[in-house]
Amino acid sequence: MPADPDRPDADRPDPDRPAFDLAALLAERGGERYELNSRYLNPQLSRMLHTIGFDKFYERAEGPYFYDAEGHQYLDMLAGFGIFALGRHHPVVRAAVQQVMDLDLPDLVRFDCSPLAGLLAEKLLSYAPGLDRVFFGNSGTEAVETALKFARYATGRGRVLYADHAFHGLTTGSLSVNGEKGFRKGFDPLLPDTAIPLGDIGALAKELKRGDVAALIVEPIQGKGVLAPPPGWLRAAQALLHEHRALLICDEVQTGIGRTGEFFAYQHEDGVLPDLVCAAKALSGGYVPIGATLGKSWIFEKVYSSMDRVLVHSTSFGANNQAMAAGLATLAVMEDERVVDNARKVGDQFRERLAALVDRYEMLAEVRGRGLMIGIEFGRPKSLKLRTGWTALQAARKGLFAQMVVVPLLQRHRILTQVSGDHLEVIKLIPPLIITERDVDRFVDAFTDIMDDAHRGSGLMWDFGRTLVKQSLGNRP
Repeated sequence: MPADPDRPDADRPDPDRPAFDLAALLAERGGERYELNSRYLNPQLSRMLHTIGFDKFYERAEGPYFYDAEGHQYLDMLAGFGIFALGRHHPVVRAAVQQVMDLDLPDLVRFDCSPLAGLLAEKLLSYAPGLDRVFFGNSGTEAVETALKFARYATGRGRVLYADHAFHGLTTGSLSVNGEKGFRKGFDPLLPDTAIPLGDIGALAKELKRGDVAALIVEPIQGKGVLAPPPGWLRAAQALLHEHRALLICDEVQTGIGRTGEFFAYQHEDGVLPDLVCAAKALSGGYVPIGATLGKSWIFEKVYSSMDRVLVHSTSFGANNQAMAAGLATLAVMEDERVVDNARKVGDQFRERLAALVDRYEMLAEVRGRGLMIGIEFGRPKSLKLRTGWTALQAARKGLFAQMVVVPLLQRHRILTQVSGDHLEVIKLIPPLIITERDVDRFVDAFTDIMDDAHRGSGLMWDFGRTLVKQSLGNRP
């Protein structure tokens, strides 16, 4: 029945219908997801997903699994690049975020002190003895930017050292210490920082002799390629840095919060205590973006040396109540469910089972990592039949064989993985830290099936490889 325009309540909304209905909007237009992205966002993302057959329509997620509209279950071995350590939609974290909204707390008042921020800082520092203070931002790259600024100010020096092939973020300061040339290209000039080989103590000593180094920033295990320095190097680097009055920054954005089987990855090596530590990703519980820079008191006291400098480094949304609640709930779940222990136990089992396959498959070169951060590297086969196909792939673009494995893992076995960086024949596994032995069985069975297929030297996998070669050659300038 049409509304009567003469009635005073004619323009009032229906009280039984929300003013904004998100579920209705998604039901109406969710099927346009790839078209919307192509038109309004990054056009190459949807193009890439279409090309490799990753253009799936996931409808919901729970724990370490996705589900499509038909109810098919997919195993997540990517965890949103490490964000979903607890899986998706953990009920404890969701309840905490909902509760903090229901409490109608004042938030980001600016001229008060948030109890939630203080409580989260206190809890987070309890996992990092020797570190005293925290700055909360909104992302991993922001945590790195904070560490770079603090190190420069605290030491009075301008240059920061970083490792080849490092990844520390994509904002301008973080990009200056990014060891991947592909990310840096076209964005110069960047800050005057210097790369050294990961694990090379001589190269570090040479740079420190110049007397202008503020810090070395390093991932205890590099995300690109899952590479770690040799045992003892981090401790030796720390001693050398301190001898030259420079700082050690550990970027634990991906390795931290339990990923490697310790709360922070630097804790695997006795005697290592970084001056600054960057964390993010998993601390969010998968709900609210958060970044954290942990550090020693004297560094913070130099940066915030007077009331005039109280806002010398700040961020608009940092330490907001929703993020702090999510962080507190995440750490509570980590303890209650012994998540770090699970990462160590299941991760060790996972690597052992994969490593046992190295002698079985000539194109499987190495399995490495710690906890649930695992790298699977492929290498040149010995047999002539396989070597011919491998060489063709390498000539077109290094990394195509790894992509040949990633695609059927999703399409054939409904397991989501990633190639661990451009031009790398490495698959990286960074699943939710709550996966079980049953999930390990599922992955190993699928991986074995695909490697059996690949080592036949013909079939659908190699047909797809030829498609990738054509695509790669077509993209060359």
